[in-house]
Amino acid sequence: GFLTPLALLSSWHSVHKNVKAFSFFLLALETAMLGVFVSIDLFLFYVFWDAMLIPMYFLIGVWGYERRVYAAIKFILYTMAGSVLMLVAIIGLAYAHAGINGTPSFNLLDLYGVTLDETVERWYFLAFALAFAIKVPLFPFHTWLPDAHVEAPTAGSVILAGVLLKMGTYGFVRFSLPILPDATRALLPWMAAISIVGILYGALVAMAQKDIKKLVAYSSVSHLGFVMLGLFALNGPGIAGAVLQMINHGLSTGALFLLVGVIYERRHTRLIAEYGGLSAVMPRYATIFLIITMSSIGLPALNGFVGEFTILVGAFDRNWLWALAGAIGIVLGAAYMLWMYQRVFFGPLTNPENRNLPDLDKRELAYLVPIVLLCFWIGLYPKPFFDVLEKPVKQVVQAVDPAYRTEVAAARD
Repeated sequence: GFLTPLALLSSWHSVHKNVKAFSFFLLALETAMLGVFVSIDLFLFYVFWDAMLIPMYFLIGVWGYERRVYAAIKFILYTMAGSVLMLVAIIGLAYAHAGINGTPSFNLLDLYGVTLDETVERWYFLAFALAFAIKVPLFPFHTWLPDAHVEAPTAGSVILAGVLLKMGTYGFVRFSLPILPDATRALLPWMAAISIVGILYGALVAMAQKDIKKLVAYSSVSHLGFVMLGLFALNGPGIAGAVLQMINHGLSTGALFLLVGVIYERRHTRLIAEYGGLSAVMPRYATIFLIITMSSIGLPALNGFVGEFTILVGAFDRNWLWALAGAIGIVLGAAYMLWMYQRVFFGPLTNPENRNLPDLDKRELAYLVPIVLLCFWIGLYPKPFFDVLEKPVKQVVQAVDPAYRTEVAAARD
């Protein structure tokens, strides 16, 4: 609801063909995304989950860049492959409910109480995990992401990074953890290992990129691995930090794609080597880009720090090696983001094509400033967000961690 109007506003000058159809598909995508997040019925959740693919397919395939058709087909095939297995698991859960209560049910609240055979529960967990891991995207299911991001129009990249990737992490915390707690604990080391590999791999590959948009795309692999690490800490700080970091990533990475779109409209290139010294000709652009870069790498007083710190607390409580791996990921994140910023904005202005670039206009400020303000708000005063998260996070932790449940009961007595 926050990002979609900003994405539309960012497309004012960049989308020239079939503007009505573009707006229709973006609003249809928003409808499907809202449906995913408000569905309590698992079958309805699945319908919206797949319905969301259609508008995004057209947004990439029609309004994208050179390899747009390839990227659109790869995106839809990857996501559908995972979601079909998830549908099988959803039907299995409904029939497991029928075995206990006599009638099948897709209602999430009914399924929280279903007990399954240990082997069956693990298979269901893996079916859900594959669908969610592709969407996150977790290593090694991430290969669709760079293509989709680079070829998508700016608005598509913003929604993809800001919202669509979070559907995977949301799926884990909303469905996998509370419905399948035994399988979650059994497969915990594997999920943590994949998350840590994603953090480090995403950061190292981002460092090697020559295209700004591809660098930001691979940074998402690293950041979402960090979110997954918090979720699978299976404790209050880890899960609360992970959910807040989903919001933070949507703001900072969404803003980075908007900023890359701004410079692409002016120069029609995203190669880092084509720039240098931009801060001299575009000071407002350089300032906002710096703030969002600092948000992305987790500077104190900005939103990224709050989420990352809380996740590290949760990860350390579970296993100090997890926290160490996360901390290395943060250092690598600072390295590739600051190195990219230095090459684009500092140094001599050697390319003559950059000498007369116009700075941000009022329309561009109108969709960038609200994100900057929200980044500072979460960074300086995150209490309202944690207050909202406190009760649901406790419920998830109680569902997935029997030791915590016993501890709470003892304290109550």
